[in-house]
Amino acid sequence: MLSRVAERLYWAARYLERAENTARLISVYDNLLYDLPKDLLDISWFNLIDLNSAAETYNRRYKVQNERNVVKFLVVDDDNLSSITSAINAVRENLRTTRDVIPPAAWEQVNELNIYVTKHAKDGLRRALRHEFLTEIIERSQALNGLLTGTLIRDEAWQFLKLGRNIERADMTTRILDAGAAVLENNKIFKTSNPAQLIWGNVLRSQGAYMSYRRAVKSTVRGSDVARFLLDEVLLPRSVAYCSDQIKQAATNLSQASGRKQPVKTDLPVYTIEEEDDLGADFRNYLNDLQLAIGDLHLQVCNNWFARD
Repeated sequence: MLSRVAERLYWAARYLERAENTARLISVYDNLLYDLPKDLLDISWFNLIDLNSAAETYNRRYKVQNERNVVKFLVVDDDNLSSITSAINAVRENLRTTRDVIPPAAWEQVNELNIYVTKHAKDGLRRALRHEFLTEIIERSQALNGLLTGTLIRDEAWQFLKLGRNIERADMTTRILDAGAAVLENNKIFKTSNPAQLIWGNVLRSQGAYMSYRRAVKSTVRGSDVARFLLDEVLLPRSVAYCSDQIKQAATNLSQASGRKQPVKTDLPVYTIEEEDDLGADFRNYLNDLQLAIGDLHLQVCNNWFARD
């Protein structure tokens, strides 16, 4: 497989996952607007910009750090390469140039997704329509991923898609966890009795993992248990541990197929979450270290298979 084709498949998978998880990330805060009385919790939407390491780009574009500007930046801003509209455009462009290795139906779905985003992106800026818009992005992204999963032969093309999807998913899972921790850390004094259960419940629901958590953990929703579940549960497809295993499998298969590349080192930093851990500054520092380690995985992939001679 040509290096440029492999790289475009890798980035198509990353951008598709990024669009879906950006929608999930926004939904965490959006749901809290309805679940918590306004006078009980002052949500700093700018946390979402910090979590995406995009403060510099945001501050060049906007002077006010309010809900509308943050959501606009994450949904429709063309200057933000991680916005939903930018990510979907990138998916389409990367798959347009690799149509000979993907099913025709996948190309049709990409175009339908792109058309939907073009027509309805501004719905994401309005609270009344935002939930429907975000849900549609998530469901259409999952439909495309499902089509690729169910039809592609497990050759090099599939392995690069798998690499991109799981590297991006692991990274975004850490950011969604950080979103929950940030709300609690920045709002130490609540007038309500137990907001933590509500916040971590929304984190689980944003990942589609609420029922899986209840079945596996068999306890009420607690921050320490949620963090362990989304980080360490090897049977959960959106956990960091599961993604790490998938990355290792794909990298090993590609290394064996090429016969000349070194396997990617997939070891990630470990953090022991105590039973009563409040998931404060130490936990958030760990998530930052984890994101840096995932970024190093990306660099290894680029140096192994996409480096230009």
